[in-house]
This record gives sequence, structure tokens and C-alpha cells, in this order.
Amino acid sequence: QVEQRHYLVSKAVEEVQKIIQQLTTEISCKATRFQAISNSGIHNENIKVLAPSQFLITVPLRGLTGYRECQVRHWRYYTVHGAKLLSSVRDPEELHQWLEVEQFSKSLQQWHETDVNIEGDLVPAKVLIVFRELVEKSIISCNLSSKVTVLESFSSVVRVAVETSESQVEVELVPAVEIPTCWPKKAQWPRCLKRWPSQEKVQCIKSLGFDLLARSNYHWQLCFSRAEHILMEGLDEDGGCRMKCFRVMRQMKEDVWCAGNKPVVTAYHLQTVLFWTCEKYPRTKDWRCFPEAFLRLVQKLHKCVSQHFLKHYFVKNTNLLKYANTSDLDLVAGKLAVFLENPVFCLD
Repeated sequence: QVEQRHYLVSKAVEEVQKIIQQLTTEISCKATRFQAISNSGIHNENIKVLAPSQFLITVPLRGLTGYRECQVRHWRYYTVHGAKLLSSVRDPEELHQWLEVEQFSKSLQQWHETDVNIEGDLVPAKVLIVFRELVEKSIISCNLSSKVTVLESFSSVVRVAVETSESQVEVELVPAVEIPTCWPKKAQWPRCLKRWPSQEKVQCIKSLGFDLLARSNYHWQLCFSRAEHILMEGLDEDGGCRMKCFRVMRQMKEDVWCAGNKPVVTAYHLQTVLFWTCEKYPRTKDWRCFPEAFLRLVQKLHKCVSQHFLKHYFVKNTNLLKYANTSDLDLVAGKLAVFLENPVFCLD
């Protein structure tokens, strides 16, 4: 089952990647601020597979280099169309942070223009509005109307439906500012000295930096895709079965515990569950016996889903299930409880 899933998802990624690369290349020709996604196969860091029919693709922004964090914290707020509000709506989210054009030592003149900039602030909502218009125009100019459809959205988030040879995939296209040179102060990781990951790996991961995603109105969302990729890549250097556990858990989640095109629990949540479990059980011997290791992983998932609380691995006090539908979570928790009472691998 896992091998079959890998084949189908790899095929979908390949097809979607080819179409979105063509689309973003056209967008980049129309506006140099947006960069085409790379064509690097199934392990493309721009593509995150949340579920077999639900992808997130980051579109790098060009012309912002030499990032430095703000010394003074002053939060400002904007409407979905990027208009400035006189008073704050709410406290900033844990996973979000502010971004001003002056935080970069070098910036293209286009980032100073009013279509994305308000009094020096780079506003995600405004970037998304510009990007959405470019997506709509480029679908037509690239003759992709039969393969790509822009989906309606309550906010300025850009979602498209992509037709593949096997099925339809919903893709969220997210403009991203890549910060490859530093680690955010908000991500105080590791919290304590553990044997997993090693201090050498921690330093390597932090040197790769992070990204800021345009996924909200006023603040940019922190993203650690490169860090997550390196952690996943080196999981079983000691000969353990961590990756096997993860793949089987993902398969069971998609087929039995939480199926559907828009699951309340995605592969991204499972990845975080895996990281926490690896940190709690860092020894090689804890990952030699597949049944025991797998059940530990499922027990951790059950606890998180039951409590509606899953901590972000890099940013403390951040709940990845904060906005999830609680009824859906309870349904998943019930199915996990049934499995744990009698752990039989039945995918019928």
C-alpha cells in the first residue's frame, strides 16, 4: 500500500510540478518580483504534499537580500485588501512576524511601490492580490485553462485546481521570502540538550535559515521547510525504522483514520508528531522493533488529536491544531482509540 501510494503521489507531483513551473515562469516574465519554482523532481523543496490531492507550493520572491531582524517590536494591522487599520485587531499569531523593506540591505525598487508596500511595511495581503491577478492572467496566456482553475477563496489566499492524468489536485500557491542566512529569534530551538538531533545537526539546520510565507493579511508566516527536509532526510542514519513508521502511519491516516481530500490531520501534522517522538526516544534501540516504535508514534498522535493540541516543533507555545474543527478531531481520535485497543493492520 505504501509503495502504491508513493508511485501515485510521485506521478502527481511530477505532473503538477511541470504545470506550475510553466505557470510561474510566465508569471516571472510578467513580474520579476516572482520567481519560477525549480524543477527538481519528487524532492522539490517548493512542494509540500499535505495529502495525495492537496499540495502546498511556495513561489520564491526575488529582490530582497541581506535580511536582519527588527530590534523594535511594533505591530501594525491591515485589511484583507492591504488598507491600514487605525487600531490593532488582535495580538499577532505565534507563527507570524512583521516584515519591513528596510530589514533588507538590498531590495528591488518594485518592493517600495504601493501595490505591496504601506509606509515601508511589506503587506502579505497586498502581495497576494498582485500575485492572484498574475496567476489569472498567466493561466490564459500560457493556454493552461484546461488544466488549471483558480478556486474561490474567502481571503486573498491563492488556491488552484490542477488536473492530472489520474485526478484533480488542489494546490495552494504561496509567495515566499526566503531567508537562507539566519534563524529567527522566535524559534528558540532546541529547547534543551537532547541526543536527537545532535548538536552538529542542529547547527547545520539553523544555518539553512527559514522562509516567510504570504498566507495572511498583515503578518508573514514562519516556515521551516529546509530544516524539516534535513531532519527527515537523516532520520535513520543509525539503522532505525523511524521513516518506515512514518510512512505506514501516513498510509493508515489517509486510508482509515482521516481520509478525504481536505483532512483535518495532514502529513505535515504527522511529521511534527514524528519529530517529538524522536526527541523523546532518541536511542537507536528504541527504533529497532517496528511494532513497538509504530505504536508509540500512534499513541502520541492519539494524545495530540484527543487534546486538540499539537505543539509546533520549532516555535514554542504554538498549537498546530488551534483552528482545526474539533468535531473532526474527535472523530479521528475515536478511530485511533479503536486501533490502539486492537492494533490490526487492516486497510479494507
